[in-house]
Amino acid sequence: MKPSADTAKPSTKPSTKPSTKPPSRAERKAQILAELEQQRVDILVDSDYLQQVASPLDRNWQSFKLPLYAVGGFTAYKLMRHPGGAMAAGRKILAGYMLLKKLKLLAKAAN
Repeated sequence: MKPSADTAKPSTKPSTKPSTKPPSRAERKAQILAELEQQRVDILVDSDYLQQVASPLDRNWQSFKLPLYAVGGFTAYKLMRHPGGAMAAGRKILAGYMLLKKLKLLAKAAN
């Protein structure tokens, strides 16, 4: 059997492509763990920022909480005593929503 031209002699010229060896399993694991740690730090920083930004809203919400509970309780009491009005309003709202949806579909088909 005759050796091929490629295997007969090793090439003496330098290769033009640098051999990029894929990272080992340990290196990949270390890289992924470093990314996870950075993501955790980012989440902590973002959550602290969110709490600082949302604190005025939380304080204002506390002043509306009691009146909203009272109005909600009163409305629930009225609905339990006379549910017919709420059912009729619900049917009208649903019909209006469906009509709006159909009109949007027709407008899209017309264009």
